[in-house]
Amino acid sequence: MTASDTEKSPPYVWAWHLLRLDFTGVALGALLFCVSLTPSLLPRDWLFQGLIGGLNAAIGYGIGVFVERMVRRFVLRDRLWWPPPRRILLTLKAIVVVGALGASVLMVIPAAAWQRQVSALMGMEGPTTTGYLRLLIIAVVVAALCIATARLLLDAIKTLARLLIRRWRLSDEMALFIGTAVVVVLVIALVNGVLLRGFLAGANRVFQPQNTVTAEGVTQPEESERSGSPESFAAWDTLGYQGRSFVGTGPRADELARVNGRPAQQPIRVYVGLQTAETDEARMAVLLSELERTGAFDREVLVIVPTTGTGWVNPIAARSVEMMYNGDTAIVASQYSYLPSWISFMGDQQKSMAAGRLLIDTVHERWARLPAERRPRLLLYGESLGSMAGQAAFEWLPDVARMGFSSVLWVGPPHASPLWRAVTVRRDPGSPQVQPRYDGGRTVRFSQGNDAAQIAADSATPWEEPRVLFLQHSSDPIVWWSEDLLFTRPDWLSEPPGRDRTASMRWYPIVTFWQVAADMTNAASVPGGHGHNYGDFILDGWVGVAPPDGWTGADTERIRAALAETESEGGVS
Repeated sequence: MTASDTEKSPPYVWAWHLLRLDFTGVALGALLFCVSLTPSLLPRDWLFQGLIGGLNAAIGYGIGVFVERMVRRFVLRDRLWWPPPRRILLTLKAIVVVGALGASVLMVIPAAAWQRQVSALMGMEGPTTTGYLRLLIIAVVVAALCIATARLLLDAIKTLARLLIRRWRLSDEMALFIGTAVVVVLVIALVNGVLLRGFLAGANRVFQPQNTVTAEGVTQPEESERSGSPESFAAWDTLGYQGRSFVGTGPRADELARVNGRPAQQPIRVYVGLQTAETDEARMAVLLSELERTGAFDREVLVIVPTTGTGWVNPIAARSVEMMYNGDTAIVASQYSYLPSWISFMGDQQKSMAAGRLLIDTVHERWARLPAERRPRLLLYGESLGSMAGQAAFEWLPDVARMGFSSVLWVGPPHASPLWRAVTVRRDPGSPQVQPRYDGGRTVRFSQGNDAAQIAADSATPWEEPRVLFLQHSSDPIVWWSEDLLFTRPDWLSEPPGRDRTASMRWYPIVTFWQVAADMTNAASVPGGHGHNYGDFILDGWVGVAPPDGWTGADTERIRAALAETESEGGVS
């Protein structure tokens, strides 16, 4: 069918056009499908693997079709021996179909074994081979939908081209070029301008009602040291779901006294939600009033926490530093979105970075006006999108010291985090990307973050202040996924594997990009110490960057035992 073809095909011919397959595309689609079964960072069940396999098969099919068209047009055109006799051509097609199907089915056997291997690294039970075969059904459905959608778009291009030819007598090539450009622009505009914005607006409407509820077991604090209390300038019902969980939970002075065996202070927790005031500036004004009201600037340490997505503060990170300093702490955070982190990460990274910069600059400006001898130690914590938001406040590493921070703990930073990327790219020669070393570890250090003894070794003295520590699991897709994976093999896949990444993982163009992208959806569902689950070792990170005077290993284990006894405080990022 050419662009100038004016004949109208019957419906059954059009339907067959959507179903029939190009055999070069089938061969390359099967190849990419088989490669997609190789292991990646995290275990994948049959459903996830089917989605990834089908998507990669469709991409391979498209590449195969394009290559075949180009070869026919520029290599085989006008060749006397092409096309071969019909019998030979049918035989070749049969071989392609049988080979593609056979290879795809047989590849599931080692794929299930690889998934069991990755699962074992994380203390999980892997899939059975027979159960894993179900991925083939999902892959076929996904690939068929993708290919059908692509063909509908191609038909739209050809239809538009025919209209141009009839109306303005354009050549086939010019009409196809214009038709392609118009359809591509419309698709991009539809995705970016309508679907993405509509998705974000719809997600806001879906998640905003959750912001009005309170987690089970969480009650309004009575202590004046907490936002949301009766004395607070930030009303309890304006703090949002995560804000109420943050200020309504956590250790009180009596619990800290029992843990540490000496009188404790009431920890300060300051928080403002999106509904606390109408504008960013007004919310920051309330936050400063709360810091002044609670006496936060009179504590030994002041911890700034840019939040993730919905305003979540990791309760383990907050409890750990409060127990370490026996309540002589003030932790300050603010909400900037109703959306979970994964939606904020996809749709509005700049918003999270602007919010983190505003929070840090606001608190720092007030802190800097205090006499030097009266200033609390200034600490910064950020996890996941909160780490990326916190890094936005610094143009470069020396700014951390210039602004007076003594300790910074960044956990699971997304690959797009500006400071993390800059330091990683400029790492000391010979140090691996999975655990780089920068400037000999004088200020900033990295740890794979899933072993207490190793974190202690990575953060051992001598270490000057400010101390900046990144915890990043070698199996965390949030840290390692980037657009570059499409066509560039990263250093971390050229180097020996990290502590919890299988040595069987390899980089493949296009395929690895989608594998790691799928891993991100499951990043927090693996056991602690793996993927994007850092809770088990955040205490060790704090001990590495901000140990109280005279701190010992026995103190760390005492706090670890106390944390283990604490019931989980709910909330999702």
